[in-house]
Amino acid sequence: MKLLLTGPPGVGKTTVIQKFLSSTEMSAGGFYTQEMRERGQRTGFFLRTLDGAEGVLAHIDYQGGYRVGRYGVDIELFEALTIPALEQALRTKELVVIDEIGRMELFSRRFQETVLRILDQNERHLLGVIHQGNEPFVASIKKRGDVEIMAVSRVNRDELPDLIRARLDKG
Repeated sequence: MKLLLTGPPGVGKTTVIQKFLSSTEMSAGGFYTQEMRERGQRTGFFLRTLDGAEGVLAHIDYQGGYRVGRYGVDIELFEALTIPALEQALRTKELVVIDEIGRMELFSRRFQETVLRILDQNERHLLGVIHQGNEPFVASIKKRGDVEIMAVSRVNRDELPDLIRARLDKG
């Protein structure tokens, strides 16, 4: 089963994944992102792997060549943390977690190739987040017949961890 959550920024997609992970006995590997805030303002994004590695994915103070809006993106750190975590999950875990397949992450060709390998296999479940937009790579994933897209809203986000568990138990 391959489930991808989508929805507007701040609606709770990562929180849904974290609540699901805290209530399941499935072995899981991969990564998630979280906002960094200073004085109520978003200043960047942390990246954390499920095995405990972490770093700053993007920040308003980063001056690198990769930018999304006002955020500079550290693609080297992103690849150094996420690719090994995803490959390990693909080899040894029941569930691969990808939070998220979005504009920042898509700067990495290696990440795109890894995502496609994960999508093309049938031995592991996938739970992830996919950007709402229709960049060509994102659109191609959304069109796949083997991927289920679930929209997260403030109305349904509290029930989604249980719904995900039911879907993964069946699939």
